[in-house]
Amino acid sequence: MSARTRSTTGAGRTTTAEPGIEVLARGTWPEAGDEVPAGPPRLAGFVVSSFSPLAAEAANRCLRAHHGEAPVPPERGDRTAVVVVSRLGDFTTDRAVGAAVVAGRPVQPLLFFQSVPNAVVGHVATAWGLRGPVVCFSPEGDQEEAALDYARLLFEDGEADEALLVLVESAVEEGVHGSATALLAAPRDGGVVVREGRP
Repeated sequence: MSARTRSTTGAGRTTTAEPGIEVLARGTWPEAGDEVPAGPPRLAGFVVSSFSPLAAEAANRCLRAHHGEAPVPPERGDRTAVVVVSRLGDFTTDRAVGAAVVAGRPVQPLLFFQSVPNAVVGHVATAWGLRGPVVCFSPEGDQEEAALDYARLLFEDGEADEALLVLVESAVEEGVHGSATALLAAPRDGGVVVREGRP
């Protein structure tokens, strides 16, 4: 694994980046001013779980911070990958499907669709015009470092010029929402630049 650079940001927190990768923008949910008990904004076509709304809201905030309003310019969107990183995936949807099966109840058709963790990518990619590779994986270690590692591989292989990295976790407790962070990353020759620190 390649060496990383760590820099200290506000409140003594640190952020990491892979050599040769520039973090262009970052978006999170929740952030200051969000109504955390209410959860992220609802997302049409997704029910029961906040996993996909979390991912979509963080991604939208990140992309708006860099591009303004959707869609992105076609020459950039065609070469922007989307990488979804989650340790547990959509735990709430999985639990709802399991409970319905055990109880002998019909399972809502939408739950089958959204049980795939990257189902929300189609919503975000369509809205913003992102047509690069789509990847979803579950890391063993630090999510952000794993996502940046994967972005570096995409850049080195010529698969993408930019990557939207969406790190999302549902809360295990019922009635509690999780959190999500999205980063827009791009290759940078000759060093590490981190423009946005972790909040």
